[in-house]
Amino acid sequence: MGRMTGKVAFVTGAARGQGRSHAVDLADEGADLVIVDIGEDITTNGYPLASPADLEETVRLVEKAGRRVISAQVDVRDRVGLSKVLDDAVAELGGLHVIVANAGICPLGNDVPVQGFVDAFDVDFVGVVNTVHAGLPHLDPGGSVIVTGSVAGLVPQAGGVNGQGGLQGAGGDGYGLAKKMIRDYTRSLALTLGPSRIRVNAIHPTNVDTDMLQNPAMYKTFRPDLTDPTREDAEVAFPFMQAMPIPYVEPSDISHAVVYLASDESRYVTGQQLFVDAGASLKLGI
Repeated sequence: MGRMTGKVAFVTGAARGQGRSHAVDLADEGADLVIVDIGEDITTNGYPLASPADLEETVRLVEKAGRRVISAQVDVRDRVGLSKVLDDAVAELGGLHVIVANAGICPLGNDVPVQGFVDAFDVDFVGVVNTVHAGLPHLDPGGSVIVTGSVAGLVPQAGGVNGQGGLQGAGGDGYGLAKKMIRDYTRSLALTLGPSRIRVNAIHPTNVDTDMLQNPAMYKTFRPDLTDPTREDAEVAFPFMQAMPIPYVEPSDISHAVVYLASDESRYVTGQQLFVDAGASLKLGI
């Protein structure tokens, strides 16, 4: 406990799933939080996104940990909006030490229009860049930038995940391109910020038990042999991704890595691509 005492962390996509888990774990370790989420759906994304009520629940959980928190409903595609929220929050909380660019969507299916490519790429890569670049002016030496990548996004696109290829459809293509570019972006930014002693790392999870995984379009991706697969049907195929015989990891498994990379324990760790994936990257040859 207390590894984040005296630090302020900025987390996007914080209303539920991985983002909420990261925010709460950081708060439990002593951090104050700035958290944002879009709070509404994106038309091309087939599963519902987090609601304002979800974001309020994350606020409640952070406050329950005894930490200060500032929240806002902001789309990560809006760099001006992100900068305004962050500038005001930093003035109130007294600084910024950690950026966790976590917000993401994954619109799947062969019926997703071209706009699905645009939306996935804009949220999953442009949104990361907006988040990081809005926060960089506030970081001092010792600061940490953490970006959420994806094992599935790093697999070559042909074939679909169930056939050891990337996620299918226009949205899957946009998602995969975004996650591949995150790998190069974080490496390059780590070199650029190294002399400033600001570190930059990416975490690439395998399947995580969140709404991004647990939805009909994802079930169909893993069970294309069925017309209307259920969660139970998909969970037969989910373990295919991992070397370890598990269907998915939990958000908390990723949060443990986030807290490490946010804390001073990782003060000399930068430019890394950390796979929290039960061996999926090994199995898939990434």
